[in-house]
Amino acid sequence: MAVIWIDADACPVKTEAETVATRLKVKLILVSNGGLRPSPNPLVEMVYVDQGPDIADMYIAERATVGDVVVTNDIPLAAKCVEAGARVLRPDGEALTPANIGNVLATRDLMTDLRSADPFRQGGGKPFSKADRSRFADALDRITRAAMREANNG
Repeated sequence: MAVIWIDADACPVKTEAETVATRLKVKLILVSNGGLRPSPNPLVEMVYVDQGPDIADMYIAERATVGDVVVTNDIPLAAKCVEAGARVLRPDGEALTPANIGNVLATRDLMTDLRSADPFRQGGGKPFSKADRSRFADALDRITRAAMREANNG
């Protein structure tokens, strides 16, 4: 059975993910360091992990497997989940796959190096829009349906 895992602390699309999970009748697990309200939805499970860097990421990486979907903006976590056979989606709807995760990881490392070399270089992008939310929901629906087929065939 497919599971949708959410790296939930800074995820802007938890509501959209819950809507898709409910429509497809798929378990949704939100992993967080705390501070999130539990959902009354019986398909939604809240997992609260200890405070600390990457604790939520480690929890997800140790459990996500073939037939699961992971929603994260954390590229090292995404790489571990892709390696484990899970399907990975960023909150902007971009799928991270075996074909592109290496380039995405290399770009992330390069940008980290550039930011550390120039303290005035600031990250930050455009605000998250309604169109971004819609694109994510469509992508999550598609990728979850594919993961469900994979889970049922495996």
